[in-house]
Order: sequence, then C-alpha cells, then structure tokens
Amino acid sequence: MWQNLSLRGRINLLLALGLAVNIGRQVAEAGPRVQAEDQSVIRLAREFIEMIVADLNEAPDPDARLNQIARDLSRLRHVSIALRDEAGRPLTQPRTDADDDTRAPPAWFVSLVHPEQTAVSVPVSIHGKPGSLLITSHPDDEIAEIWDAIVTQLEVGSVIALALFLVMMNVIGRALAPLQSLADVMAELEDGRYQARVAPGGAPELAAICTKLNHLAATLSDAIEDKRRLAERTVSLQDVERKEIARELHDEFGPYLFSLRAHASALAKQADGRAPNAEAVRKHGSAMLEQINALQQFNRRVLERLRPVGLAELGLRQALESLSRLWRESHPDVTIETVISPALGVTGETADLTIYRIVQEALTNVFRHAGATSVNVVIEPVAEAASDGRSCARVRVSDNGRGMEPGQKLGFGLVGMRERILALGGTLNVVSGDGGLTVEALVPTAAA
Repeated sequence: MWQNLSLRGRINLLLALGLAVNIGRQVAEAGPRVQAEDQSVIRLAREFIEMIVADLNEAPDPDARLNQIARDLSRLRHVSIALRDEAGRPLTQPRTDADDDTRAPPAWFVSLVHPEQTAVSVPVSIHGKPGSLLITSHPDDEIAEIWDAIVTQLEVGSVIALALFLVMMNVIGRALAPLQSLADVMAELEDGRYQARVAPGGAPELAAICTKLNHLAATLSDAIEDKRRLAERTVSLQDVERKEIARELHDEFGPYLFSLRAHASALAKQADGRAPNAEAVRKHGSAMLEQINALQQFNRRVLERLRPVGLAELGLRQALESLSRLWRESHPDVTIETVISPALGVTGETADLTIYRIVQEALTNVFRHAGATSVNVVIEPVAEAASDGRSCARVRVSDNGRGMEPGQKLGFGLVGMRERILALGGTLNVVSGDGGLTVEALVPTAAA
C-alpha cells in the first residue's frame, strides 16, 4: 500500500498518523492520570477527616460540629463527603454535580478512563454513638479537563495539519512540477520522437535529472541517426560493390572473352583451309592460353573479394599469403612484404575475416590508386585492450605511393571497413603523407 501511494499521499498519511498518535497517547495516559488523581484525593481527604474528627468529642456540640464538617467538605471539587448513621443511612443531602464551564465528555470516554467511582468509609463515634463519613471520589472534573484538552488538541492539530498540508502541497507541487514534464518527454522518447526535450526546473536535483535526460535524448538521437546512416551506407556499399564487380566483369572479363572469340574464329578459319598454317595456329593457341590464365586470375580475385578462399580451412596466415601471391602474379612490378608475428596466436573466425578484409581492401586501393612500388603488411598483437577487455591485433598496411589529396574523403570500402571494426570494438585510422599511405587498425580478437 505504501509503495502505491504518491508523495503527497504519503505526506498526508504521515500528518494524519502523527496527529492520531498524539491523540492516542493522551487517551492512553488519561486512565492512569485520573486513577492517580482519584487515589491522591481520597487519601488526602481521609487523612484530613481523621485529623479533624479526632478531637470531635471535645467540642461543645459534637453533632452540630460533625454536620458542619460534612457540609464544609461537600464543597470540595473532586470528592464528596456524606454523613451516615450506624445503619448506613445518609444524614446529609447528597452532592449534585453541575459543571457548566467545561464540555461534558462522552459516556464511552468516561467508561474508558474511569468506569466506576471510588468510595472510602471513615468511622466516627460521638459519645459512643457510631457513625461514618463516606468519602466518594468525583473525577468528572478531571475527566472533563482531559477530554477538553484532547478536543482542543484535535482542533488545533487539525488546523495545523491543514496549514502544513496546504504549505507542503504548494512547495511539493512547485518542486515536483518537472516530473510531469519528465514523464511526457520519456513517453515521447518511447514513441520514437528523439528530438523531445524537457526544460530544467524545480529543485537542483530535479534540474540535474532534466539535464541528464536531455543529454541522454541527444545521445540516443545521434545513435539512432548513426544507425540510420550506417544502414543507408550498408545498402549503398552493397550497390557500389555490385557496380564494381559489374564494371570489372565488363572491363576485364568482357575483353578477354571477345579476344578468345576472335582467336577461336581465326582457328576455325585455319581448320577450314586446305593447308592450315601451323605457326598461325600456334600463335592463336598461345594467345588463348594467356587470356585463359588471365581470366583465371581475374576470377580468383573476384572470388576472393566475395569470400576468402581457404580462410577457414587453411587459416589466416595461408590465406594472406595466397592473397599476396595473387597480387604479385598480377602485378610483378610491385614488391609486397607480409609479416605476421609468431606471437599473434589464435584470433578467432570473426577477427580473421576482419583482418583479411582490411588487408584485401588496402591492397586493392594500393593497386588501383596509389601507383606504389612497395607495400608492407604487418600483423602483430598489441597491449591495448578493446572496450570489452579483449586483446587486439594491429594491422598496418603502408605503401610508398602518392597518398591522398588534401580534403579527399575515404572510399566506400574503407568507410565500410571502419564501421565494421567500430562495431567489433576496434579502431581504424588512415594516415596520408609524402611517403605514401598507411592504413592501421586495431581488431579485437577472441583471446581475453
């Protein structure tokens, strides 16, 4: 129940409980208080009567003196004293209680506090004639005073509680006003409206929460926008990759096929002749073999771009050596040096594929754009740890080509590779200078 109450409801409940506890304490203390007062009055009255009646027989008129004492003592506030004969019959008029100055307590309160009166009989003997003075307690005045104090406390406490309630509601209302705005902004963020912001206000703590929420909303908006751009870039990269493959098929595969067709037609004409020229046949056959070999190399490069052949079966080292050998065969004038540290160890399938793709993309850019004569590939473990605590492998591909022009942006291949590495928790940097271009990446591995 307490957990389901609002802050205002909790404050109201605490105020009501405080007032109820105070009233309950007074009610609980009323009984012992009245009882103690009752016993004290009875004891004092009895001692007083015993003292004044001790010398009663020495008075000139003991009966008149006794009646006077009974009448005088009947005017006491909390007790009544009645004179009785030896048979217990009253010899004086009983006291009538009348109190117009205080509010009469209800019967249930009287029954709760002091349900019955206390009476004590003090024997009196005048010239051998027995009698008694009956002392009866009358705590009505004390009970009425307690009841009046409780009612006053209830009235004053209610007024104070109401005043506190109004003040607290005003203060709390002003202090908690930003909470509704916070709830509204959170609902908008949940619905996908990430531009929603809340105006900081209220207490310093709430203002700090509002500021943090705005920062969180801005960060979330940027993350969603980055995700959208990444998805858009992924689709764009796929289209660019398809265009590149289509261009290569058109620019390289097509001419080779056209040349093969021309040589095949020439051979067919030689076969139709009566005396085939052996030298021409040999020339056309050799040309066809060279073009078929070039087609095979081109086909292997396309397949390597689509999926590294032998990476899972042979491992990262053999796959990179095969990739380097393929580029050496197609570009024998460029020196490619690949160094893989023996301390690299097992990096994991995802890291292997990522490292392979980095080297592949870097070499592709070197042979397409750099005009370099030397390329160095270094792969080694590093002490830096990824965000999740995994160790990393450093991949560095550097060339002595022309580098990048000032202000030139990265190509789609390297941009896509950077996004992929960032998703894994690593980094990729491209540094261009007079001595060429360097692509360096930190790739998280499977080793902890």
